[in-house]
Amino acid sequence: MGEEPKLVKRKMNRKSTIMSGRTIGERRERLETKNERIAARKKDKKKKALRVSFTLIGFAILALILIIISAILIHSSQSEPIEIVEEEVVTDYQPTIEIVDENATAESQITNRMRSYIGEVEAHLRKRGYQPSKAVIPSGSIRLVYIYLNGYTGYVKYTIDRDASASAEDTDRLIRYLAGQGTNDFEYLDVRIPGRAFWK
Repeated sequence: MGEEPKLVKRKMNRKSTIMSGRTIGERRERLETKNERIAARKKDKKKKALRVSFTLIGFAILALILIIISAILIHSSQSEPIEIVEEEVVTDYQPTIEIVDENATAESQITNRMRSYIGEVEAHLRKRGYQPSKAVIPSGSIRLVYIYLNGYTGYVKYTIDRDASASAEDTDRLIRYLAGQGTNDFEYLDVRIPGRAFWK
C-alpha cells in the first residue's frame, strides 16, 4: 500500500514533462513566427520609405525641369521686344517726293508718323517699278493721303492705319488688273480697305 503513491508520482512527472516539452516547442514556434512578422514589417517599412524617397526625388527633378523650361521661355520672350525695337529703328523711312498739306495753316504741320508712312509707301512702290511724284494730304483729314504716280492721270488713296507694304501690293495688283482690261486711265484707286480695292 505504501508503494502506490510513488508510482502515481512518476506517472504525473512523465505527464508534466511531456506537457512542458510541448509548451516549449509551441513557444519557440510562436517566437519564431513573431520574429518573422517583425522582420517582415521592417522590410515593408524600408520598402515604403524607399518608395517615398524615390517619389520625392522624382518630384524634385520634375520641378527643377519645369523651372528651367520656364526660365528659358521667360528669357526668350524678354529678348523678342528688343529685336522688334531694333527693326523699328532700321525701318524709319523718309520721303523724297513733294508733300502738299491742304490743311496747312500757321499752326498745323505734317506729323512724323504721316511723313514716315509716305516714305514707306514710296519705297515699296519704287520696289515694284512705280515712280511716285507727289503726296497730297487732303483737307479735313489727318490719316488720309493721296499719292500720284508718274505715267498715270489719277492718284491712289492710302490711310496710315493700314500696312504700307500691303497697300502698295494692292496698288500694283489693281493697276495690273486695269492694264489687263486695256486701260491705264483712272481718276483714283482706293486701297484703304484690306481685301477690297476700288477705282473710278
